[in-house]
Amino acid sequence: MRASCAPRKAPPRRSERLVFSGRFVGVLLLAPLLLLPTSSDACDDPPVFVTMKPQGALAPSYGPGDRILYECRLGFQPVTPGQVLPLVCQDDNTWSSLQEACKRKLCSNLADPINGQVIFVNGSAEFGSQAHYVCNKGYYLIGASISHCDISGSGVDWSDSPPTCEKILCKPPEEIPNGKYTNSHKDVFEYNEVVTYSCDPSNGPDEYSLIGESKLICVGNDEWSSQPPQCKVVRCEYPVVENGMILSGFGQKYYYKATVVFKCKDGFNLHGDNTVVCGENSSWEPELPKCIKGHPSPTDATPPNDAEGLGAGFIVLIIAALLALDYCFACTAVFADERRKGKQNVALRTALIRIKQPLQQNR
Repeated sequence: MRASCAPRKAPPRRSERLVFSGRFVGVLLLAPLLLLPTSSDACDDPPVFVTMKPQGALAPSYGPGDRILYECRLGFQPVTPGQVLPLVCQDDNTWSSLQEACKRKLCSNLADPINGQVIFVNGSAEFGSQAHYVCNKGYYLIGASISHCDISGSGVDWSDSPPTCEKILCKPPEEIPNGKYTNSHKDVFEYNEVVTYSCDPSNGPDEYSLIGESKLICVGNDEWSSQPPQCKVVRCEYPVVENGMILSGFGQKYYYKATVVFKCKDGFNLHGDNTVVCGENSSWEPELPKCIKGHPSPTDATPPNDAEGLGAGFIVLIIAALLALDYCFACTAVFADERRKGKQNVALRTALIRIKQPLQQNR
């Protein structure tokens, strides 16, 4: 016998593999069954209401016959005082019907402030409403202008205290150098009261000009309609435009708001505005125009007005009619001359024929 040194192979363990495969397939077959809904003898979660909530904490589950008592949320109250609001889990695992049975609470009534009024945005003082306060003309509001009907403890109340309406008054306006305003002796000015500023006489060669609004009005509590004006000397230089002339606004001195209108000489065109005004900085606004030599462009020419255009049209029609009549007279004269010449030719021919006839007979 010959001994073999080759290692012996272990036989395959097929049985274990088959057992494992069989278990795995079984799990796969049972998985869908585990995912299928199971029947339960319990109701779903209880419904949620806007004005009501369950009393106390909810249980993990509710079965047939179980009840939940509801109460009104904060800011709401039962429509019928003392009414019980039960919700029952029925035998078919559905909840019984329950309607909203709570209404909004009311805040206290608000009176109009003196010299003002209160306006309810939605027309009532219910929980969640707003009250807007406004003052009469000539008065201003002190306090909150809007108040909310909100939760306060276990009830509802307005978020702010009612405001007051006070009379509008203004302190005296500012004094200005070289000027004054009316009623400067008063310490207080009422609503809509007007003060008027004016400039003092000048001690120099040029007068003061008032720059800004001359009248100020008390429009709010210690609030004037605009800033006070200024009184200062404003004088522009004599306006000179080469090859131009002044149409209106002649003067020896030109102070604030003085207006001058220019025109160019014949053969020159105006470039810029023909009207300038002396501004508060002692300069002409806009800047002085220029007169440049050249023929006027069609855009520079002044268009005729309706009356001038209508008159020119009649003149053209009259000239055309006269030319037409002259042409007709000329045609008539030529035609008459031709007719006269034709008659003369006929008479000459007739005379020649009469002369020829005796001569031919003598032959």
